[in-house]
Amino acid sequence: MVKRSGMRRLAAFAAAAALVLGLVGCGGAQSTAQGNIEPVNLSVWTYYNGDQLESFNKLVETFNDTVGKEKNITVESYSQGSVNDLEAQVMAAAQGKVGASAMPNIFMAYADTAYAMDQMGELADLAPYFTDEERAAYLDSYLTEGDFDDSGSIKIFPVAKSTELLFLNDTDWKHFAAATGAQDSDLETVEGLVKTAEAYYNWTDAQTDTPNDGKALFGRDAMANYMLIGAKELGDTIFDVKDGKMTMGLSEDAARKLWDNYYVPYIKGWAAASGRFRSDDIKIGSILAYIGSNSSATYFPTQVMLSDTESHDIELKVLPTPHFEGGKKVSVQQGAGMAVAKTTDAEVEASVVFLKWFTQPENNIAFAVGSGYLPVTHAANDMDAIHSSGLALTGSMENVLTEAVDAVNTNELYTTKAFEGGTDARSKLNYSMSDLATADRATVEERLAAGESAEEAEAEFLTDAYFEAWYQSLCDALSQYEG
Repeated sequence: MVKRSGMRRLAAFAAAAALVLGLVGCGGAQSTAQGNIEPVNLSVWTYYNGDQLESFNKLVETFNDTVGKEKNITVESYSQGSVNDLEAQVMAAAQGKVGASAMPNIFMAYADTAYAMDQMGELADLAPYFTDEERAAYLDSYLTEGDFDDSGSIKIFPVAKSTELLFLNDTDWKHFAAATGAQDSDLETVEGLVKTAEAYYNWTDAQTDTPNDGKALFGRDAMANYMLIGAKELGDTIFDVKDGKMTMGLSEDAARKLWDNYYVPYIKGWAAASGRFRSDDIKIGSILAYIGSNSSATYFPTQVMLSDTESHDIELKVLPTPHFEGGKKVSVQQGAGMAVAKTTDAEVEASVVFLKWFTQPENNIAFAVGSGYLPVTHAANDMDAIHSSGLALTGSMENVLTEAVDAVNTNELYTTKAFEGGTDARSKLNYSMSDLATADRATVEERLAAGESAEEAEAEFLTDAYFEAWYQSLCDALSQYEG
């Protein structure tokens, strides 16, 4: 990463701050004395919980006490629970269902949900409130995610983003590494990760007299990301979207590569997934590493609980996400943005004032440090700027943000464009391979317990015909969402 001089960094930081704190641009309201502004109350719905919610609410309070007070804007924050809970509440409000809450002014939304809301005519286009100079302050791919018709519109405004990293139980990894010579660099590629997982399974299997009881090395939090990003690195775009219409583009060769590097290791016991999230699996010692969002860092356990009476402390190490050998280095762009409901002009303008303030570099960095998410402006998405903020970074958060910022700044970022049925199509990717792998591994374990060898127990699932049947079933399932 290129180092900037202190003077240049501060100048860029100040310029970005001036942009986002400026007047609402291109037709927006001009600033006037407080007494001439009608008070505006804004409601914001999020799915934040824990440290993320606490960090967000602190910033909301700061806004209300400063810029909000000056401009007669009051923001009220409401957590709706999980992502799915939030989406259900927003859709119920938009559809006017009996018992639903009133539509919020601002709500977190992923592209598919925002697209559906936009088709209903519920979303405000924020583009008229930003000058070209203001837009340039943000990472371009973050803004274009909400430009559904490629017209330059902003239907989703980025406030915090994430990508994926490799989270490692470094304490127990070091025991394995010392015994076998394994190195962190072995985990830089998907193929290297799988090869190391085989070695770890064999090493743990040898620790007991019981055959075939080795442990898995890794798991994945979001299988859809593995499929989409993996395919992209291999030259395919699974969901190729134009004008809101999707064409499926997963070749058999790319699908086979994805299969061989997740399904096959899973069947053999080298990869695993049992808890709701892979951080849960880390906690019970069933895996040593997982690939997941940098925002999940705050949930990484500090102990492994092997039983009610046996536990030990562990330390986190964060590494870059493995990439496919010979492919492009692509990182997933994820994290919901903020959508603004199409209400009164005054409420939309006030919403923009809050969102610009929230993404002012020092405020966005404060949220990043407290939540593990990434800032969304060029000025803030920089470790020099984060260090210059003066905010205290724990050792793990320093590691997380350093790796995540580097991934965003050096790799191609990719997220799917929205299309009708996109959420359901993504769900097919999420569960098609993983559910099959889970069910088939259970069968393998039953056969092993009955005395079969590993080769005998796994043979049925490792044929070309078995892969081809899965591939065809996935293609058939996804084809229903095509244009």
